[in-house]
Amino acid sequence: MSETMSKKNSQLRVGLYAAVVVFLAYTMIFGFRKSFTVATFDGLEVAGYSYKTLLVISQVLGYLLAKFYGIKYISELKRTGRGSVILLLTGISWVSWLFFALVPAPYNIAFLFINGFPLGMLWGVVFSYVEGRQSTDFIGATLAVSFIFASGFVKSVGAWLMVGFGVSEFWVPFYTGLVFALPLLLFVYLMEKIPPPSEEDMLHRTERTAMTEEDRRGFVKEFYAGIAACVLIYCFATIFRDIRDNFSAEMWKELGYFNQPAIFSKTETPITLVILVLIGSMVLIKNNFRALQAAHVFILLGFTIAGVSTLFFAMRSLEPIWWMTLVGLGLYMVYIPFNAVFFDRLISTFKYTGNVGFLIYLADSFGYVGSVGVLFSKEIFKVQLNWVTFFSNSVIGLSAIGILLTAFSMVYFGRKYKNFKAKVLLAAPSV
Repeated sequence: MSETMSKKNSQLRVGLYAAVVVFLAYTMIFGFRKSFTVATFDGLEVAGYSYKTLLVISQVLGYLLAKFYGIKYISELKRTGRGSVILLLTGISWVSWLFFALVPAPYNIAFLFINGFPLGMLWGVVFSYVEGRQSTDFIGATLAVSFIFASGFVKSVGAWLMVGFGVSEFWVPFYTGLVFALPLLLFVYLMEKIPPPSEEDMLHRTERTAMTEEDRRGFVKEFYAGIAACVLIYCFATIFRDIRDNFSAEMWKELGYFNQPAIFSKTETPITLVILVLIGSMVLIKNNFRALQAAHVFILLGFTIAGVSTLFFAMRSLEPIWWMTLVGLGLYMVYIPFNAVFFDRLISTFKYTGNVGFLIYLADSFGYVGSVGVLFSKEIFKVQLNWVTFFSNSVIGLSAIGILLTAFSMVYFGRKYKNFKAKVLLAAPSV
């Protein structure tokens, strides 16, 4: 009994340590990513196109190509030298902000692409430290909510630099990176100290290894319809999470909340805490298939919260700050499971040898295709958007479609699991 308790205490300590370290590490990484979105760049256009939108498109194109490249790179990632990879990629992204500030507009738009590509690789590198553990649900949830918290926190830091120190819109991203640089070094060092998964972890969650091209093709072929549904769900969630993330400054301005740096953290911090409790609690579900189905339920609830809160807001029955909080909560309840627990439990349920990075980057690549498509459509067709109206109207339709796709995925993987169990029973030696 004492040995069992000792193992559990050891797992708990490792899980808590890993959760805190990866949360703080990815928060620091985010400091090199989104602070420019607090600036509205009012009046700046390039050949009739919004300068701010072109900046967002340039950075998202970097993410997009990184996600497609990451399908191969992250799935084949070795477990050594990852700390150096993180620092190198983050360093490239920071230098790009220096050139963004030094090179005059519109020529500096290209540096957003250079910033986006290396940052787009980092999620998979960081998640590789924590996947395949009995505590991965909790650690993964903590890591995933870091970019909800970090999104608001980094924007608040950027807005603080602008309002409190008079830093120009073009220099805000570089100086924000300066604030986060030294803490990043510390947390990458601490992340390198996370112990690898134990034998018991591998027994319950399947060993995680690099995947060959043949492995990747085999997995997609086996679960094609379910993966297609999940990619579509994730694509919708990514589009509207990105719109809310990239153009929240414009939306808050339209809603009458201008020059209030704390507003970003005020909405994102409670979302972070709720998501952490909801998704982190899945660590209590030991059965991998039940946990996979529970993830579907969270996603269904997320779509429902986003859609219903937006309907109430459209009917003027919900205050703007409550709407932005609830719609954000709903969208992140859809988005976060895929980045934290969904794919990890999927691999564990069907005992596939591989890694989560492949599936996350497969979904991410198509998600960013959707984001880029929306932004390009706005500029090419000269759509004059009121961001609040566009976002609220679109979320209602998204929620209805998302609920149907999630229900299909839930049924599909349920049937797959029944077939899998039947095969296991047939293969088992008779007594």
